[in-house]
Amino acid sequence: MSVAIRVIPCLDVDDGRVVKGVNFVDLKDAGDPVEMASVYNREGADELTFLDITATSQRRGTTIGVVHRTAGDVFIPLTVGGGVRSVDDVDALLRAGADKISLNTAAIDDPDLLERINHRFGTQVLVLSIDARRSADTPSGFEVTTHGGRRSAGLDALDWVTTAQRKGVGEILVNSIDADGTRDGFDLELISAVRAHTDTPLIASGGAGTPDHFCQAADAGADGLLAASVFHFGVISIADVKNRLREAGHSVR
Repeated sequence: MSVAIRVIPCLDVDDGRVVKGVNFVDLKDAGDPVEMASVYNREGADELTFLDITATSQRRGTTIGVVHRTAGDVFIPLTVGGGVRSVDDVDALLRAGADKISLNTAAIDDPDLLERINHRFGTQVLVLSIDARRSADTPSGFEVTTHGGRRSAGLDALDWVTTAQRKGVGEILVNSIDADGTRDGFDLELISAVRAHTDTPLIASGGAGTPDHFCQAADAGADGLLAASVFHFGVISIADVKNRLREAGHSVR
């Protein structure tokens, strides 16, 4: 039996509020994270991802209080990222109710942190988030970025996937900086390239605009489909996405 495709709303949180923009700029307020998490829990989301998008740039930890309140209000897996720099940070977030922890910049700065987290908590809690954009300067045509896509990390995206898999990540979340917030569709070339490079569970993010876009990303090899603005602003519903996936022959929960 095929593995069920997961539909995952993403709550990008800044200063305690959910925000969403296009290509990581022009952020608009989308609501209270705890209230929105509760709505998505009722509407059939398979998981939730909570990203404190300014924690790293402001050199602070993820807002533990919001994580605690969100985790206490939902009964589906919760992945939390933003400002995670150490094994102790992971421990604090898991104690606050997170099920999985997403790392991005800290893992780039210290790849061995992935191994230390894996050793302490197990691969099942560890998600590597990759903000990738197209680049003619890398062999794969995709580079890793930091700071919301504003800085190059000097890494080829597929090389970084290989390193992360070797260090024991349980999932890889690939977000297309080029497609983010555009609603023009997921970057299928990026998804296909990563899928061909790893057998680690893959979550695709960036560009969802219609239920068909989710089907295309699943066809390209994504195990999980993450979106934000189309859900936050009522463009499409989780039920719309799951119905379309079923019609296209995909297994959903």
